Amino acid sequence: MATSSISGLASGLDTASIIDQLMQLEAVPQNRLKSQQTTQKSVVSALQSLNTDVSLLSSRAESLAKPSAWQTLKGTSSTSDVTVTAGSAAQPASFAVTVDRLALAHQLGFNDAAPLTGSAVVTGSSVHLTTHDGIVHDLATGDGSLQSLVAAINGSTADTGVTATALRVADGSYRLLTQSTKTGATSDFTLTNADGSALLGGAAVRAGQDAQVSLGLGITATSSTNTFTELAPGISLTLSGDATPGRTSTITVAQDSSSVRATVKALVDQLNGVLGSIDSQSASATSTTAAGPLSGDPTVRSLRGALADTVFGGDNTSMASLGIQTDRFGKLVFGGDAFDKAYAADPAGTAAKFTTSASASANGFAARVAAVAKSASDGTTGTITAAITGRKTTIDRLSDDIAAWDDRLALRRTSLQQTYTALETALSNLQSQGNWLAGQLAHLPTSS
Repeated sequence: MATSSISGLASGLDTASIIDQLMQLEAVPQNRLKSQQTTQKSVVSALQSLNTDVSLLSSRAESLAKPSAWQTLKGTSSTSDVTVTAGSAAQPASFAVTVDRLALAHQLGFNDAAPLTGSAVVTGSSVHLTTHDGIVHDLATGDGSLQSLVAAINGSTADTGVTATALRVADGSYRLLTQSTKTGATSDFTLTNADGSALLGGAAVRAGQDAQVSLGLGITATSSTNTFTELAPGISLTLSGDATPGRTSTITVAQDSSSVRATVKALVDQLNGVLGSIDSQSASATSTTAAGPLSGDPTVRSLRGALADTVFGGDNTSMASLGIQTDRFGKLVFGGDAFDKAYAADPAGTAAKFTTSASASANGFAARVAAVAKSASDGTTGTITAAITGRKTTIDRLSDDIAAWDDRLALRRTSLQQTYTALETALSNLQSQGNWLAGQLAHLPTSS
């Protein structure tokens, strides 16, 4: 029920202001709850941000912990005529490749020129296009003009693998050029009138051919394209379109530490970023700065120590020989030169210092980082996840307590308004009675 308040009509007091001030005192416990809730929300926000960072760290570390991440063979060529691709099955190798010839597509250049339209160049209503596999494609040519012939051939490219172009050789005069869409010795085809007679006076032929390279000692390799897939296990070569026949290129497939070094450095940098975030968020208060939202949080403090300890293996050996050390601020330092030296001397041994092992106690650095980060950020069992869940439970409870205080304070305000309204009413009645008595006394006869 709504309760009206009469403010100071009889007493002259600002009872509305008095009630507001009393309510401020009554609301002190609720304000404490609201302050606690704000603090908890700040902690949850900081934990969620940290959880995201740690989850990303876990993903990067897991990638580097896989042995496949250390397959760093890279192929190089001494000339631009040849490019090299080294796959996971490649082994270190070096050999010379001489370009004998490039792959070519089969072409027919027809002898007779003709206008595009207005004149039939086809005997009958169709032409026969016969591909290497012996299949004869009967192509209807409409009005038989050169333009219709080109359209018929290009309209069937998906089936025949042949394209056609009308080349302008003079005003109003064009010659037909046809070409297979694929290269190689098996890309040949013929194009004649349907009755087998020569089309447009016959054609000059540039036969399709396979690409060929010489590898020395009489060894040659051919390919229907300019790419020699798996020329050696895991190694493919591609000849450039302008490669010079007769030129020799030296092909080298060797370990390349630059890519894996960059990946290791990226992991160290990301780990340092997480450590820096923990340090700033959990910093204690000073005379000039407030404490971080995660100050004193045991979960975060434990995580910080566990991440820093990943530089030490199960046998308590450090990663210093591989260029990873801890500085006096508790951050990691990566030395690229030391890593390169170790990797060049023993690629497999270096990889083992980072990757996952059959035994958790023998896991390498990246695997250890991944394990620690995963145990903290896992969406179900992670320690940070558990901390967030606990804080959210506290926030929900505080919300219920704050709501209960809203009801309690509303009742208290109603009670104060009723009390002060009753006070004003009583004072008003007393004033009325006093005025009546004063009036009666004023009318009494006076004695002389």
